[in-house]
Amino acid sequence: MQTGSPQRALALLVSAAFFHVGMAWSQALPVASPESVGVSSQRLEKISQSMQAEVAQKRLPGAVVMLARKGKLVYAQAFGKLNNGSDAPMQIDSLFRIYSMTKPMVSTALMMLVEDGKVQLTDPVSKYLPTFKSPMVSVASLDAPYNGTSFKLVPANKEPTIQDLLRHTSGLAYGELTKNTLVKDAYTQAGIYQPSTDFDARTPSSAEMVERLGKAPLAQQPGTVWEYSLSVDVQGRVIEAVTGQRLGDFLQARLFQPLKMKDTGFAVSAAQLPRLAEPFPQDPATGATVKLIDVSKPPGNDSGGAGAVSTAGDYLRFCQAMLDGGQLDGARIVSRPTVRLMTSDHLGSSIATPLSPGQLLLGSPGYTFGLGFLVRQADGVAAVHGSAGEFMWAGYAGTYFWADPKEQTCAVLMTQSSGPSRVVYRRLLKALVSQALVD
Repeated sequence: MQTGSPQRALALLVSAAFFHVGMAWSQALPVASPESVGVSSQRLEKISQSMQAEVAQKRLPGAVVMLARKGKLVYAQAFGKLNNGSDAPMQIDSLFRIYSMTKPMVSTALMMLVEDGKVQLTDPVSKYLPTFKSPMVSVASLDAPYNGTSFKLVPANKEPTIQDLLRHTSGLAYGELTKNTLVKDAYTQAGIYQPSTDFDARTPSSAEMVERLGKAPLAQQPGTVWEYSLSVDVQGRVIEAVTGQRLGDFLQARLFQPLKMKDTGFAVSAAQLPRLAEPFPQDPATGATVKLIDVSKPPGNDSGGAGAVSTAGDYLRFCQAMLDGGQLDGARIVSRPTVRLMTSDHLGSSIATPLSPGQLLLGSPGYTFGLGFLVRQADGVAAVHGSAGEFMWAGYAGTYFWADPKEQTCAVLMTQSSGPSRVVYRRLLKALVSQALVD
């Protein structure tokens, strides 16, 4: 049978492969040939070649990449090994610790309560969590010897609000990132910052976490500085206080189940552990020991900031739902105006950004922060492909996603590689996806 040009033959082959993926795995979005939605099959091969090269050079343990355009799945590939202690290959439906990609889902859940009329963005956090009433702030003291920095406590000028939690202007910090010694010490003593495992605030119970964190000083005056922080863990505690449900249960009922995200949660059962992707024991770039969270048993609290586990397909469904204005396959999680509010600039000119959101995530200017998402401000300025209005976030262990309303694309990268190279892979995938768009 004559198939025409080599490009046409490749398109048919790719289409057949994705049809098989869609039939074999019911979580996928509807499958389409790349060309049918303005994507080049031939150019998509650059993604495969790049990922395979990284795996072959032992710079990446394994990965799953998914791309959807116009609501159709056009690329879904697994690379490398699931667990480098064995020869098991990575699978399309492998499980990953998504760390901070938990945050956008929890922020969306909190906005559901705003839509329910149970929470307002201007509410002080203490309305729901009284231990956050009248906080103190740790500020730099000028009387430190030898030009060093010491800190002292002063009363907060105002209390942090729900909006402050959503946009990371609450004054909270991360023990792993802050240079404020009083805050770091307080988080350490509270068991919220554990140097043995990065970004693991899951050990205290919900009640213990609220009590301990509420007693710790803030690192910034609320509403004045964008500082990446434990704010989303506190969002989770607000959700629990308002609903009377554990965070994971609320997410299951209002987000995961409606979107058919059947593999997303805060722990992995013994039966599903063989599906969990693992990192290299040491980071290839630095040689440092890789320390990821143990998700084999239920945590003390469901960490809204860094505790979830998911698959590429599950997260692609969340991404697509937000790109489609808060709904997917007839299930609406939030309204279109709420998505627009969440993906708009909430920093403006009055919020200081010593380390800008774009620099933190991509090493690039050109981005602001909304309510739970990094948001691109213009087509230009950023040293990364993309369009004004796109929104995204990433995770400590190497996961990454973005949604581009102008290009009608959603992309997800899942891997377990927590070293400095994760920023490089984010930029690389952005470029490789963009070059494959041909309409």
